[in-house]
Amino acid sequence: MHAFLLSTAVIFVAELGDKSQLMAMTFAARYRVRDVIIGITAATAVVHLASVGIGYFIGDAFADQQHWISVLAGVAFLGFAAWTLRGDELTDEEADKARTSQGAAIVAVGVAFFLAELGDKTMLATITLATQEGWFGTWLGSTLGTVAADALAIGVGAVLGRRLPERVITWGAAALFALFGLLLIGDGVRLAG
Repeated sequence: MHAFLLSTAVIFVAELGDKSQLMAMTFAARYRVRDVIIGITAATAVVHLASVGIGYFIGDAFADQQHWISVLAGVAFLGFAAWTLRGDELTDEEADKARTSQGAAIVAVGVAFFLAELGDKTMLATITLATQEGWFGTWLGSTLGTVAADALAIGVGAVLGRRLPERVITWGAAALFALFGLLLIGDGVRLAG
């Protein structure tokens, strides 16, 4: 349960202001929201299952070095904070793909999200969490966190005419990443001592 709750919160924060939210709003303007959410959920579940597999393997292979894993995970989260501050925008190609996609909505959204999530900070954060938490709870939580953040973007985008308080979201998400990073580094130092 701890892995589920932690990963839901962390990944929800990681997804705030991410290009996936912009894609979700773009697709929702073209397709039914239900189809967009189903496509996002399917793609996210597959990508995050692979992510927790990688993270679990790393955590298991280096179980006797847990203090170093914690410190490295903390440094990674500080990096995610910087990445969040740097910003994440849709490229022209990604925006065109979302606007002009053909075929079944669920498949179009699923393929686009699958490709967008590969190597994204939410994927890397999921790997990082899975090095220390249970894989199943991390997988379910990270999938739920991503889908919830993207659904929120669709809803807020519809209500506010696609104007999100981006600066507040960006700084808040970066601050939470930095906090998680510092806590993990502190935990690693405690385990080493």
